[in-house]
Amino acid sequence: MKVIIVEDELAASDNLSYLLTKIDPDIEVIQILDTVKATVDYFSKPHDGILVFMDIHLADGISFEIFDQVDITIPIIFTTAYDQYALKAFKVNSIDYLLKPIDKEELSDALDRFQAQNQQKGIDEQQMQSLMQLIQHKPTHFKQTFLVGLGDQLLPIKTDDIAYFFIDTGLVKAVTVQDRSYVLDIKLEDIEEALDPEVFYRANRQFIVRREAITAIKFHFNSKLLVDVHPVCSERIVVSKAKASEFKNWVGS
Repeated sequence: MKVIIVEDELAASDNLSYLLTKIDPDIEVIQILDTVKATVDYFSKPHDGILVFMDIHLADGISFEIFDQVDITIPIIFTTAYDQYALKAFKVNSIDYLLKPIDKEELSDALDRFQAQNQQKGIDEQQMQSLMQLIQHKPTHFKQTFLVGLGDQLLPIKTDDIAYFFIDTGLVKAVTVQDRSYVLDIKLEDIEEALDPEVFYRANRQFIVRREAITAIKFHFNSKLLVDVHPVCSERIVVSKAKASEFKNWVGS
């Protein structure tokens, strides 16, 4: 069985490769991809893979962006540290959704499911019921506090006090409602996964904004949106045309 891994963390892809070969020595990992761009390029050409393991957050964006650019016809098993994307994952050609750290038995069950379905597209009623049970009965714990370094100490900053996160000259910063800025030693992608999507929104690759921090939304050229926040940010927050409708629905929900 030839499989493809889409994962931007080397340790995670190595661990997954190890588990796969332990479960079935005949499994061959033929390609490891770590970005949206590389994945789009790879699947734009002929390949002989029959199954994909795909992380949700990649080095240059969210893996769902891949499906807007290329058609992946082979089954996908998503892997991620959080379960907030479960429903969205099953809207594409997904047959399972594994939460990190990946359990060997759950991985084996997913492979058995793949073999049983024999590359059938979509999900059946039983899968949907299992998915809903996962979402309804598995509690989702969102991050309540971020530890930030300040001099020779660590300060706990409550998530409820943060207005927005953004990347500033390569540094990830959190700005509080009191207009205080702190540098965080964590990727913006990991922050996004740890936040409640009802409260925070990934406006673009540079910004995650809190709904209550938004003071105005302005129309921009090419159907984009400009977002004003409080405290005021020196950088422009631009929402792309592709995300504009979703963003407006989120703000107004």
